[in-house]
Amino acid sequence: MRHSILDSPIGPLTLIERDGGLAALYMAEHAHAPGTAARGERVDDALPEATQQLRQYFAGERSEFDIPLNPAGTEFQRQVWAALTEIPYGETRTYGQLAAGLGRPSSARAVGMAVGRNPISIVVPCHRVVGTNGKLTGYAGGMARKEFLLAHERGQALSRRA
Repeated sequence: MRHSILDSPIGPLTLIERDGGLAALYMAEHAHAPGTAARGERVDDALPEATQQLRQYFAGERSEFDIPLNPAGTEFQRQVWAALTEIPYGETRTYGQLAAGLGRPSSARAVGMAVGRNPISIVVPCHRVVGTNGKLTGYAGGMARKEFLLAHERGQALSRRA
């Protein structure tokens, strides 16, 4: 494993590479970020394609990511994380909607736990998940960042439609 750090409008992002894929993307003060020893060696160009695509995303030039992913998780977590990538840019879904889409309508709480453990923030867009009433709920990177990401995407999606 190796990692690099990317400056972004929401603060530094730590990108962790494992076996040629993006294994994790953590923000400063991220709730589930591993310690620095678990991130591997720092290599400034460890993930050049991911870095470029994230820069494009923040510049409003990219709405989807096309990079190899290599997150570590259970089979259920991987299913939930795959479902997150299906939420369209600029839109949100509830935990219940995700659970129903996975064929497990009574598992919204378990889905919420898996969403909270998503190791690849932004690229696997867990920020697009909201509570049943549409209100913002917890975010491992902090609520201010979740609000920023949603506003950024909504603004870009609206300008693309115009």
